[in-house]
Parts: sequence; structure tokens; C-alpha cells
Amino acid sequence: MAQASIGTIGDSEFDRDTAVTLRAPGTYDAELSAGWTIIHAVNGGYLLAMLGRALGEALPHADPFTVSAHYLTASVPGPAVIRTELVRGGRTLSTGQASLFQYAEDGTEVERIRVLASYGDLDALTDDVRTTAKPPAIPPMEHCFGPEDGPAPIPGSSAITDRLRLKLDPATCGWAVGAPSGQGEMRAWFGLADGRDADPLSLLLAVDALPPTAFEIGLKGWVPTVELTTHIRCRPAPGPLRISITTRNLAGGFLEEDAEVWDTADRLVAQSRQLARAPRP
Repeated sequence: MAQASIGTIGDSEFDRDTAVTLRAPGTYDAELSAGWTIIHAVNGGYLLAMLGRALGEALPHADPFTVSAHYLTASVPGPAVIRTELVRGGRTLSTGQASLFQYAEDGTEVERIRVLASYGDLDALTDDVRTTAKPPAIPPMEHCFGPEDGPAPIPGSSAITDRLRLKLDPATCGWAVGAPSGQGEMRAWFGLADGRDADPLSLLLAVDALPPTAFEIGLKGWVPTVELTTHIRCRPAPGPLRISITTRNLAGGFLEEDAEVWDTADRLVAQSRQLARAPRP
């Protein structure tokens, strides 16, 4: 159930569960929490935020601008090690790479995810915005639906939903009552359950935290991410986020998901595209 305490940036469940501990220069120990699992795997956005935190500590710049991740094998709750490397350090941007490893039963390391990212200073960006993008039209939060409003339609673990304050647009949650629209769209209000405001790291979680668009197409089951690229456009204002995700093409057993994240100031704060494996009908 939702957390009753009020979390703040730097002091919340999300911050504790994405914490990394420096072991040696560029190398960090981490613990993947079971609280961020969905169906039977650790959520990809949570993993991205953890790697993003390690890179923010390792690189000369602190804020993620663009993060591209390849998910190699499914991660599981438990210990992990993150190894980072500075690829290039510049005046306004630093580029680095990071990999997260876990351990097989025989003790050998297994690489779970590999990231290439550029970091900078979001507070140094100009105020010049020229865009045709518009915030998604989502009904007021009190007219939307969360996991607590009905039976869980997904078999397996849905622990991550207890960590989130998620309210789905009724027009995109027909799948939850067995009546998917057939359109590859998902829209929702998004926040963390303990009330922690969004920051660049939690935006890395947000782009991969909604139910897959495949559900509204009429498919159910695990939709594993193959590759996810996220652009952080500015530091979000306090308050709930609005997220829209669309899929235009499912072919050959794979689909894309294009996400936009908007803050309470009607600014486009993050964008992403991922390639995912579609569940089998």
C-alpha cells in the first residue's frame, strides 16, 4: 500500500533503494530491491536510475542529459556491482559508460545492463524553448484509476505498484477489465508513493514505470526491454508528472514505446524511446 510518510529528494525510499556505495575508483556496490519488481523481474527504469546515480557520482557533471541502455539479461533482487568509466570529460558535457553485474550460482559475474550516457548541468541550460509538442490530455487525477481501484490483472509480482502513485487515464486502461482498445497508448499521472518530488534520476524511472502499451493492444505478459534511450530536457517542477506512451508499430515480435513526461509547469521534461520484445498472444 502507499507510503504514509513524506519523502524528499535525497531522503526517500527511492533514494535508499537506488543508493550505491563506492568500493574502488569507478566501482560501486549496490543492492537491487525486491520492491521494484514487476511480474518476475526488476523494473528497467529502476535499474536505469541506479546506474544513473552511479554515473552522476563518477562523472565530472551530475545531471543526466541522454542515457542509452541495453538490457542484456534479466536482473533479480539482490547484490550487484556497477563499474563506470569516463569516456570523455568536456566543459559542458561528460560522457561515460557503466555496466551492472550480478552473480551466477557458480559465483561468476553476469552482465545485466550496459549504459552509455552524457551528463551536464541542467541548471545551465537556456530558457529558449521552441516546440510543437503539447502536454497529453489526461482527465483530472480523481477521475483516473490506480492499481488500488480493481483486482490485479497481471499475474506474478507487482511490488513496484506499491512504490508508485499511478493514476491511469480511463481511455487507456480497458485492458485491466478485459476490454483493451486495440490502440497502443498509455497515459497516466505519475509520482512516487511517499510524495517525493521528481528529479532527473526519478525521470529515468518514470519513462519505464507505466503498464506496457502492449496490454492495450490486447497482449498480456512480460514485455522485456531490449534497448532504452532517455533524454532529460530540464529539471522538473514539484508535483505530479503526466506521462504518455505510444506504440505505432508491433512487428516481428518487437515493438517500440515512445514516452513523453510533462511537469506541472507544462514543460516537456523527459522523452524516451525503447525497443521491447512483445509478449506472445
